[in-house]
Amino acid sequence: MPAVNRQRRFVTVVAALVIPIVLVPTAAQAGGKTEDGSSLGNSKGNLQGKNITVETKVRTTVNGTPSTGKTGNLSSADSNWTPPACWYEPAFSPKEIQATVKAWRGISGLPLIGSVGDFVGDMLDQRYKEGKPYKNYNLDKQGEGMFWAAAINPKRKDDPEAMECDKPPFWVDNGVTPPEPLAVSPQILAEYAYDELPVPGTEIEMKPAGVTKVNLPTWIWLDKAKFKKISVTASLPGTGLSATTTAEPVSLHIDPGTSDAQTYPASGDCQINADGSIGEPYADGKANDTPPCGVTYLRASGSDGAYALQATVTWKISWTSTTGEGGDLPDGTFGATQDVTVQEIQSVNR
Repeated sequence: MPAVNRQRRFVTVVAALVIPIVLVPTAAQAGGKTEDGSSLGNSKGNLQGKNITVETKVRTTVNGTPSTGKTGNLSSADSNWTPPACWYEPAFSPKEIQATVKAWRGISGLPLIGSVGDFVGDMLDQRYKEGKPYKNYNLDKQGEGMFWAAAINPKRKDDPEAMECDKPPFWVDNGVTPPEPLAVSPQILAEYAYDELPVPGTEIEMKPAGVTKVNLPTWIWLDKAKFKKISVTASLPGTGLSATTTAEPVSLHIDPGTSDAQTYPASGDCQINADGSIGEPYADGKANDTPPCGVTYLRASGSDGAYALQATVTWKISWTSTTGEGGDLPDGTFGATQDVTVQEIQSVNR
């Protein structure tokens, strides 16, 4: 390999390693001002593959607090749908892009860095200064728009879909929606909020609890105080754009952990009651009654250990937004497993 090519390859590799450290303009780090005293934004850069990404500015607010301290996040009941892994949002002003290039050039000459800073600065200048496609960082448009950049959903940064936002930062005038399917929108905010819904844990009440007998109905229920509507609002500061996603519990599904069991109802789906509870608490004198929500085990769990009873709540998801847009998103599910030991009924013959 020629010496020139080896050097170029080395510089490219080193640049890929150090880009995450210096994508944020040093002016912003030092106090949020450029040399002329103009304010800079608070965008934080990163590297995703070969592309500059930005730490999202979207903020979420939980409306209403679950009554239980144990919460989790929903899984989509639609296996073909997940919340977005990435999108594009307003990120850098012209002065921030200019400050970023200057920050790069400022690191050249440091130990182990060499001319990497100038190398990366030249690459950025080709796009943002020399008219390919932008000229002089669009400084003449300061305040008239922003460079939009890819933002990665922190919870889905390892998803393959996170690589779909592969465009470098691009210019968008204020008040204009870019013709880009993954540009931040009310629906994208609503789908992002879906990922942030803190639904309560699904630890069911049982009678008998923990240990039951073969052919003895086990009553199952959930307290109405625990399962209420919960919503999350996702907003993009400075735009007036926000969306609120609401989850409402609709049913509980019981999987007894063995085929040697009878669920009530037969489907294992216990619908939510009018007061928000699920099932009915056990009361004295009902030991042999059929519970509205429950299970009867037909075989002892034996030496293999307890049965793993899975209780999963289904939540209906809807959303609204400041633009008037809204609708439904796929149902979400969240469940938990509880061990149930089933014993044979012992009798004594005299």
